[in-house]
Amino acid sequence: MQNTKAKIGVFGIGLAAYWPQFEGLKERLERYQKQVEARIAEMGAEIVSAGLVDDAPGAREAGDLFTRENVDLIVCYVGTYSTSSQVLPAVQRRRAPVLILNLQPIPALDYLDTDTAEWLANCCACCVPEISNAFARSRIQFNVVSGLLSPADGHAQQYYERAWNEIEEWIQAASVMRSVSYSRIGFLGHTYPGMLDMYSDFTMHHAQLGTHIEVLEMDDLHKRVSAVTDAEISAKIDEIGRVFDIAEPGRDRISMPVTEEAMQWTARVAAGLDRLTQDFDLHGLTYYYRGLDGNPNEELGASLIVGNSLLTARGIPASGEGDLKTCVAMMMMDRFRAGGSYTEFYAMDFNEDFILMGHDGPGHIAISDEKPVLRGLGLYHGKRGYGISVEFKVRTGPITILAMTQTADGRLKMLAAEGESIPGDTMKIGNTNSRLKFSLDPAAFMNAWCEEAPTHHCALGIGHQLGRIRKLARLLNLELAVIG
Repeated sequence: MQNTKAKIGVFGIGLAAYWPQFEGLKERLERYQKQVEARIAEMGAEIVSAGLVDDAPGAREAGDLFTRENVDLIVCYVGTYSTSSQVLPAVQRRRAPVLILNLQPIPALDYLDTDTAEWLANCCACCVPEISNAFARSRIQFNVVSGLLSPADGHAQQYYERAWNEIEEWIQAASVMRSVSYSRIGFLGHTYPGMLDMYSDFTMHHAQLGTHIEVLEMDDLHKRVSAVTDAEISAKIDEIGRVFDIAEPGRDRISMPVTEEAMQWTARVAAGLDRLTQDFDLHGLTYYYRGLDGNPNEELGASLIVGNSLLTARGIPASGEGDLKTCVAMMMMDRFRAGGSYTEFYAMDFNEDFILMGHDGPGHIAISDEKPVLRGLGLYHGKRGYGISVEFKVRTGPITILAMTQTADGRLKMLAAEGESIPGDTMKIGNTNSRLKFSLDPAAFMNAWCEEAPTHHCALGIGHQLGRIRKLARLLNLELAVIG
């Protein structure tokens, strides 16, 4: 999995007029700020610190620093009161999203024994409304986290835990945003003909996400598959043997044995895909090619499932049918360490109130609670060719589905829902499929999901990820519809 550290610009704020009036106040606030920076660094971020800013020239210098360093998120730690005029310049130049930290050092003041200096060391709430107003009128995206700077006893502890959990989710969302915006996604072949929901404007992805779309030809893959050595094939067969079990032909009339010849060819293609992703420095791949009458393109296009499942499991999400938007959603889920398996709606179960979801293509096999299975298929339904397919279900427990769609005015839009993967029988047809239960019943869920104009597919991941997804959508300035 690609690990991209978010660059977080941090500056504290205070008022220069206070320092000669109250000895030690500035140094105390600087210690608090160092505490904040250390915690954020522990969350996996790269810190770019502008120190404590206490006047307008210092704010301009901080803004220049954040611009030079190209930070992804600016954290404004409110130490004490500061005028908004000496805060705004620190965020105007880079115009990255801002997280305002309103973290009080202690749970409550000892009101009868608190002097002005002690109050000023705890009055972070004082200027947060003022700063928020200035940011909003300047069209700076901002978010506020209020709570406690340090652990506390009893009732107040919840405010410490909640605040720092929120901060960690913002840092994780910023890391995913950076990963997506610096990513290179290969588009191999073309979109499945006629699926209007999946047709996608490459420029839209460049413009709204910063993602680079690398257009690839089947010739690019043919060249690399042809160059694969016997040693690479042998190593790939060993890898496949460690990862998968081999299924015997089942009841489905299209199932067939996994032959040695098919395994050799599948391993060769998988090794060729490794070369392709390395040569083009790809962080994701979406693909489809129809081919014709058993020609080389058909033979190659029908043999990508195993190799792309292996790629997906190691952090290079691969979506079939040329669904670029779902590849992006899969990447987001993967970078949240939630997997992100290529998925569509299969059927509704009105006896047990769940939805069966899966796909006949690559899956994120790293999030299965069972060893995935390879099954030979004599044909791929709705597609040309035949070969080896992947069969597994996502582990039981909490899950999240995330879809990326497109509005009528050309904006990307995210859809998400949390639910549970439940145990039980699934189909043995060489597909990924899982039994998923949501807070709404199957009919109500399908109605609500479809009213948001989704694409055909989504990314299925483990864990409840909605808190992080909300923050990512906010940072990317994308609409998010939550179902249920």
